[in-house]
Amino acid sequence: SQLILAGINNHVLGDKLTNMKQLVLTIVDKDKTGLVESISNVVMAHKGNWLASDLVHLGGYFAGIIQVGIPETQLGSLRIEMAKLKGVTIEDDEYTETENTDQLNFIITGNDRPGIVNELSSIITHKGANIIHFTSKQQSAPNWGVPLFNAVATVELPNTIDKHVVIEALESLASDLIVDVEG
Repeated sequence: SQLILAGINNHVLGDKLTNMKQLVLTIVDKDKTGLVESISNVVMAHKGNWLASDLVHLGGYFAGIIQVGIPETQLGSLRIEMAKLKGVTIEDDEYTETENTDQLNFIITGNDRPGIVNELSSIITHKGANIIHFTSKQQSAPNWGVPLFNAVATVELPNTIDKHVVIEALESLASDLIVDVEG
């Protein structure tokens, strides 16, 4: 298992301001029953709040990223308890939100081939956008003769960049590539 913590924030509980540290936890481990419960028990025992998460099972492994808020007074004991989880490591970094960006979902479909994720991510990055969430899968396409590649890339696009420039660049990769946009 690997668990990494990062972040800083304040939180209002009732009428009083409590110093809260916003943490981002990541975990990768062989999938086993109770992994999420173990982490959530530690967060709850330290008066924390589970804010958001994205968890997935792939190829026998369980991976995820979890955002929590923890009172600063609980950080030391939280680190001790998380360290008791087999193979857990903790790293502490400052967390900052991005400003002046639009979030878009690019839905990408085309014939699968080696290097397609590298090509797509390279174009998105070189156009000045940032991938903040990416899911992909290969699907059987018996009528096409080759498997289909499907992806959804959630992208932060600076307000100064026209989304159509990114779409055109992505579609220029191959004649069979279709890019739809939500957001």
